[in-house]
Amino acid sequence: MRTWTSLKTSSRTIALCSAANLINSADRAIMPIAIIPMTSQYRWPLTTQGWILSSFAFGYITSQIIGSGAASRFGGKRVLLGAVLLWSTATLLTPVLAYHIPSLITLRILLGLGEGLGLPTMFAIFAHSIPVHERSRAFSYLVGAGTIRQTFAAIVCPHLPWKWMFFSFGGLGITWCAIFMVYYSDLEDGSSSDEIPLVNTPRTKYVHWSKFISLWPLWAIYIAHFAMNWTNYIVMQWLPTYLVRTLGADKESMSLTALPYLVNSIAGIFCGHWADALIEKGWAVLKVRRIMTLIGLVGPAVFLLVFCTVNSLLAAVFYISVSMALCSFNSAGHLSNHADVAPTHAGVTFAVSNTIATIPAILAGPLTASLVTQSHGRWWPVFVLAALINLVGSVIYVSQSSANGLL
Repeated sequence: MRTWTSLKTSSRTIALCSAANLINSADRAIMPIAIIPMTSQYRWPLTTQGWILSSFAFGYITSQIIGSGAASRFGGKRVLLGAVLLWSTATLLTPVLAYHIPSLITLRILLGLGEGLGLPTMFAIFAHSIPVHERSRAFSYLVGAGTIRQTFAAIVCPHLPWKWMFFSFGGLGITWCAIFMVYYSDLEDGSSSDEIPLVNTPRTKYVHWSKFISLWPLWAIYIAHFAMNWTNYIVMQWLPTYLVRTLGADKESMSLTALPYLVNSIAGIFCGHWADALIEKGWAVLKVRRIMTLIGLVGPAVFLLVFCTVNSLLAAVFYISVSMALCSFNSAGHLSNHADVAPTHAGVTFAVSNTIATIPAILAGPLTASLVTQSHGRWWPVFVLAALINLVGSVIYVSQSSANGLL
């Protein structure tokens, strides 16, 4: 039976980390919207746009494993605070240096560095602070908060001058840092410097780095995460451009891009509670993780194929919204599976997973631009490729995943 103090601290941990991820996702979602008016002002070709969108990923992929190690050494609280401060500062400076492509790309890389430190740190904090029967909903709130912020950004940003998109959301990150400092001492992070017992896990033990890349149950998670992110980055980076250039969306109708993120948030919270309810009823944890991941990968694959065949703006938004809603089931699937397979090293395994799953962020920009250009303006090859990757990822996860504590 958990004490009131434990429940209060756990709730505060979830709230603070979810708020950080909320800001994280918003700052990441600004550029795909802002790049449309920025391109009109600076006359960037499609190839340049692709590299600007993908440059974020070079920083993001670099800092994943560093972030998980830093959280263990310095404490998740300090690392999380520094990460939010870094990415918020990069966001604030973006409008100031946007005219200079090398400077803009450097800021995008710094944004990625900061955000890459964030999520592995949050996963490490959750693995040490949240009981196993509450993890599905905790991770669903964490992931759902990110898509809520993308929803807000998609609604607000099209109605702001592009420079104020960055000023507004960067300022929110600085505000979060101030609020976080007030509650800093109450946040559990499970670092070696804190005398806080781990929840339902033994004390952290040394594991050779080769274990993180040699176990098939971990690779099942990594590949599922890669597949999920391939779809997510295609949608996040290119949906506004696709709707404007292919379906004739204007500034007012651009707010419709908020709908996929909104339904993703709602569905993610629902499936998190559903997954935990199934586990509490006696369902095997592995069975629940596999069902959620299967829905989260196969469902989006089907609706992406339908999405690329429609010519109506409303129909396109509807189908991509269904795809994103089903994608949210991954939060109660392979994303929660980290804490099952590696309860004392979830931050590290997530860092490895998210590093691999950032490869789509690097490729999605230039590869999409290349596929569309070589297909003479047709986008269907982009979405067919994403659907195929999802299907392959689902087969591998269902056949190779585990819920046993291996690390």
